[in-house]
Amino acid sequence: MHIILILLLLLGLLYGPTLWVNLVMNRHRRQESFSFSGRELAERLLKELKLHDVRVETTPHGDHYDPQAKSVRLNPLNHDGRSLTAITIAAHEVGHALQHARGERPFQTRQDLVLWSMKIQRIGGFAMLAAPFLGILARHPVPSIILFLLGLATLGSAALVHFVTLPVELDASFNKALPLLKGIIPEEKEPAARGILKAAAYTYIAGSLASLLNVWRWFRLMRR
Repeated sequence: MHIILILLLLLGLLYGPTLWVNLVMNRHRRQESFSFSGRELAERLLKELKLHDVRVETTPHGDHYDPQAKSVRLNPLNHDGRSLTAITIAAHEVGHALQHARGERPFQTRQDLVLWSMKIQRIGGFAMLAAPFLGILARHPVPSIILFLLGLATLGSAALVHFVTLPVELDASFNKALPLLKGIIPEEKEPAARGILKAAAYTYIAGSLASLLNVWRWFRLMRR
């Protein structure tokens, strides 16, 4: 019984933030409240900020700003949608473009950490795949255990990066996007927009927590 409660608590901690983010986003996506789309707002804001080299694109891979391509990328619901969620998320991603254009150090550090984490995760995945074979070749469990622990550490690097760089997301939401939305959204919708911006800031954290379940799956695989 205690094990079941612990598992339920663990699942709640890992999946709870993701469910909360989706709930907030979907709640304010149902009504098309604006005469312009997320794409149109993003283009308008980029023009006002004189970020003429930044494009707005649609993507199936989640809303984000790509600093290498200088592209604000929105999922189809936010790219073409006219809901409060679409408008607010577009402003949040423009906030990241503004961080990049200003050369803000926290944003640059986050990008460096993300690239580092991607490389580390590739090494970690290889290490975990190689661990059992190394144990067989060495005829001793210690080398494979060390390699496996290395793999576990690297798989958790993405979650660590997003936790460390959470201030960058909060800055894009509340120091960049919220001021940009002043005068664009009605005053009575500002509390809801704040909720969406908070969810946008925690999106990566939620995804990282859920991805930690991969560590458990690898652990189970190694025990077989």
